[in-house]
Amino acid sequence: MNWKLIFSLSLFGLAMAFATVYVIPISVEPYVWIVIFILCAVIIARKAPGGYFLHGLLVGIVNSIWITAVHLLLFDTYISQHTREAAQMAKISATANPRVLMAITGPVIGVISGIILGVFALIASRIVKKPPVVAGS
Repeated sequence: MNWKLIFSLSLFGLAMAFATVYVIPISVEPYVWIVIFILCAVIIARKAPGGYFLHGLLVGIVNSIWITAVHLLLFDTYISQHTREAAQMAKISATANPRVLMAITGPVIGVISGIILGVFALIASRIVKKPPVVAGS
């Protein structure tokens, strides 16, 4: 398991956490994630020592930790920019705290996105050729 690779690739999640609060509208976010997932899958295929699916899964989970933490810390700003999500949270439960809902759904979404990234990484591992190992390095 290459934890340095997992942590490094999860920084895309940290960047997206702030970008989705301040810059990227919800309508554009899925397209940005697709590009990030493809890029991460290729990097995992080239750099991981094996366990491509597991590397992708763990990147997705660590991404969700970053994203959930930032969205909770910047909750008021996030909600003010994402009125549709705020309305959905209100519909789900009038008695539940929206921050608690976010804290619960964030990791679930992380596992789901990690499974998707894991599948992408597995597919990429069958397409992308690893760079040759140089003797003595």
